[in-house]
Amino acid sequence: MKHATLRRWVLWGWFLVLGLPVIAQAQAQLGSAAALQAKYDAVQTQLDRNAFGRPLVLESTEASGQLSGDIFAVLSHPFDQVSSSLSQPGVWCDVLMLHLNTKYCAVRETGDVRTLAVSIGRKFDQPLSDAQRVDFVWQTPTVAADYLSVRLKADKGPLSTRDYRIELEATPLGNGNTFIHLGYAYAYGMAARIAMQGYLATIGADKVGFTATGKDSAGQPDYVGGVRGVVERNTMRYYLAIDAYMDAPKQLAQRLATWFDSTERYARQLHELDRDDYLAMKRSEYKRLAMPLTEQSQR
Repeated sequence: MKHATLRRWVLWGWFLVLGLPVIAQAQAQLGSAAALQAKYDAVQTQLDRNAFGRPLVLESTEASGQLSGDIFAVLSHPFDQVSSSLSQPGVWCDVLMLHLNTKYCAVRETGDVRTLAVSIGRKFDQPLSDAQRVDFVWQTPTVAADYLSVRLKADKGPLSTRDYRIELEATPLGNGNTFIHLGYAYAYGMAARIAMQGYLATIGADKVGFTATGKDSAGQPDYVGGVRGVVERNTMRYYLAIDAYMDAPKQLAQRLATWFDSTERYARQLHELDRDDYLAMKRSEYKRLAMPLTEQSQR
């Protein structure tokens, strides 16, 4: 019985730290095109020279009861295309579905309220009844000629987690590219802390993030681990999902392949399963999305 209970806690930790596409306060939204442009100017050197091989800055913080992550990056897509796509809730389901652990996502409407019903599970095909559900409220986006702001929120999630937020800002750079800020975080209590500790002590013990904290005896980078490593891995996964969607907004097969191949560029941090297994799992999950609601929970 004790071993079964421990396993359940570890699996909950897996859901919490790998699956949930959640964003709370993180770095507060900059709030305007001018502020976002100022941030671009401030990080331009880091965008030009970094270990990612692309124009990207990744930041993460761990505070008492809260994890947060931020990516600032340049998308090689015009702002009008980015804005028209990412201001639509259905597009966010396509973005979130690229993640290994997102099993289901659909837009629901109740009166004037729109939500994204998201189910989170493990990195293999499984029935929805075995996944965990989080409902994100879609807030009306701010859409202007030079600025996009998108926010989703969920007041509570599994165990003692709460105050989930997803936040995206974008502004044009004037050269056919778009500068974005993607931030995420969530607050958690004791139950979620125990679950995460169980995950990090077992399944996630050898996993690392992207921030180098020094060098090992062989002169190779030592990367941050623990919960900051968790935040950084998922920050990168969701940024790559946005980029993959913009590369192939109408071609699902290409989108899936692009996301997987992009994550494999950072295999030390992001590799979880083989390409064919990932593609087969996602094809099955997308097939389930097209089923009637009465059949979905059985698949």
